[in-house]
Amino acid sequence: MNLFSNSTFNVLERGLDGSKMRQHAISQNVANAGTPNYQAKTVSFKHTLNEVIGNQLQATKTNSKHVDFSSNRPGPAVQVNQNTTYNHNGNNVDIDLEMAELAKNQIYYNALIDRMNGRFQSLQTVIRGGN
Repeated sequence: MNLFSNSTFNVLERGLDGSKMRQHAISQNVANAGTPNYQAKTVSFKHTLNEVIGNQLQATKTNSKHVDFSSNRPGPAVQVNQNTTYNHNGNNVDIDLEMAELAKNQIYYNALIDRMNGRFQSLQTVIRGGN
């Protein structure tokens, strides 16, 4: 029996992984705000979370030619925004937007951590017998 294999932990873990990737992309954008021709990066992982949440369907393969339901799950994707240029040097980092995204990502990350802590506290209560 694996206590950490249920869908809630999987969703929280994927959310934390995506938030970590987004934090890294934002920090790279901020660090390169003055670098000529640097293109801002964004991380998209909402589709991954929606897939994990919606992937509650349990299926059985009846033929070896059928596609596996759990194979090739896409992870968070880093995208480079090449459609805009904000500065004369070819850089498209909007520092105000990056700071807003940083704050939003921090709030999201803290909410996931709080939820994960709640799950662990529930397990701890069960292990201690309700004390």
